[in-house]
Amino acid sequence: MKNKKTNNLLKKIIVLIFVIYFIYTILTQQKTLNSYAKEREMYNEQIDLAQDEQNELKKIKENINSDEYIEQIAREKLDMYYPNERVYIDIEK
Repeated sequence: MKNKKTNNLLKKIIVLIFVIYFIYTILTQQKTLNSYAKEREMYNEQIDLAQDEQNELKKIKENINSDEYIEQIAREKLDMYYPNERVYIDIEK
């Protein structure tokens, strides 16, 4: 009789340990999966930003030899203007 109670108690303890281990494993794996999902989202955002930058560079590449682009760069970056053009500078800034 006592032996059966001990066996039953031992079986219950073993099952309880197994259940606790199973729950711990599931929680650990879920934490890892959440971490991977966040990483994937971050990498997808980086890919989107890189694709946007690539599209911008393609647009610039298409227009790089156009007269409008050359004029814009000459005005903005090199401060160049046509000889008969008047340039006004705002000194209040």
